[in-house]
Amino acid sequence: MLSPFCQTPHHSGHAFGSLNGRSREGLTFVDRRGMLKAGLAGMAGLSLPDLLAERARAAGEGRPMGSRKSVILLWMAGGPSHIDTWDPKPERPFMNRGPFGVTQTRLPGIQICEHLPKQAAMLDKFTIIRSVDPRFSNHEPNTVMQSANNAAEPRSNPEAEQYPAIGSIVSKLRGANHPAMPAYVAFQKSRSHLAYAGYLGKQYDPFLANQAARLPVYDLVGKDTGKASGGEIFHLPGSLSLERVHNRRSLVETFDRMRSDLDQTGTMQAMGTYSRQAVEMVLGRQAQNAFDIEQESTATRERYGKHLWLQQALLARRLVESGVSFVTLDLSYHTASGTWDTHGDNIPPYGGIKNGLGPLLPLFDHLITTLVGDLSERGLLDEVLVIAMGEFGRTPQMGTQDSTDGRNHWPAIMSMCLAGGGMKHGQVIGASEADGGNIKERPVTPQDLAATIYRHMEVPLDALYLDHRGRPRSIIDNNGQPVRELF
Repeated sequence: MLSPFCQTPHHSGHAFGSLNGRSREGLTFVDRRGMLKAGLAGMAGLSLPDLLAERARAAGEGRPMGSRKSVILLWMAGGPSHIDTWDPKPERPFMNRGPFGVTQTRLPGIQICEHLPKQAAMLDKFTIIRSVDPRFSNHEPNTVMQSANNAAEPRSNPEAEQYPAIGSIVSKLRGANHPAMPAYVAFQKSRSHLAYAGYLGKQYDPFLANQAARLPVYDLVGKDTGKASGGEIFHLPGSLSLERVHNRRSLVETFDRMRSDLDQTGTMQAMGTYSRQAVEMVLGRQAQNAFDIEQESTATRERYGKHLWLQQALLARRLVESGVSFVTLDLSYHTASGTWDTHGDNIPPYGGIKNGLGPLLPLFDHLITTLVGDLSERGLLDEVLVIAMGEFGRTPQMGTQDSTDGRNHWPAIMSMCLAGGGMKHGQVIGASEADGGNIKERPVTPQDLAATIYRHMEVPLDALYLDHRGRPRSIIDNNGQPVRELF
């Protein structure tokens, strides 16, 4: 039986410019909402660095941005076992330490799982955090860690899915590094695996890349079907010329302007964003080239490999290189709770630690080290922050759900790793207790992780946004602070 958690004059540009805080809305009287909007617009203008104002002007003029900061999130949907990856307990009894051995890393005295030898050999380029606090996190939908909001748990809060993803915040407050590219892109296996824009509006949802690139199709247990899909959005029907596309776009925009005055949900604005982006991507070459993996050299493609996840990792590198600011890879075969949800041998397709997690680790080891190595060789690693994590850790004791070596969800502690971003690496932050069951020292919260990402992405840590009721909300809750050891 599955765990119950697994049920299915003109003001300079600023982040709140769209509120028109200095303009009257409708009837000309001063109300609470108008005052709130004016206040927010003023605060945002005062706190926004000149760099962001320049980025806004550059985007409006179609110029490349000055900074090329970006993030690649390797989302290990299901919750990888911390004890069997980055926080091994080799001296503990078998039912605690698990079936895997350990390997010495490039950092003296630091060991990780034996099935991560490539990462061990280049751990000087990584930071491992062994004391991440996922207490409020769950999965399906997996929104707490991706939004950095403890209330973003749909099983207990009906508004949970309204808390925006970190990628959506970056999309709204920073935008893309190139005006012809989407800001936030995701390779998504299941809608329940990713956080979306929520309160920010649909125009800041991730651009789903699955149909923009030709990729192999894998079944729910990770078998290559021999089929391929994707790339259709860049193909015009035979009867549709570029001139007709432009004419139709002009006509649609005319009707959209007429209808937008009646829209109270932001849907029309989102549709307008989608339409403009779609046309620009179809007619332009920047996005088409970025999603065309065949433009890579044979040597580079062979270096990454033919596996679906590996090709997505190569595409992620191409996307950030071309101007995308935030890319998420949903590393899962299964559309339910996620391939890393290793409850036990008798629960297909997840398996336990040996049969479920075991085959994933060499693949992941090759993926993350190839990606980080490639970014480094191309001079991109200081600009691109690579993050690998799931939604929680797993139980210290094996044998859950009558399995041989399965581990259940464990939202008391988890591990994660980071590389790049011009940060200080070659270190381990925090520690777990002897059995890996709880945080021993230096807890790192989801809010701390968000603050770390925002600082890297040059997003003001004091930025606010409005929810559907017009209330201001901070992009960082619970006094989250950038992880100081990384800066």
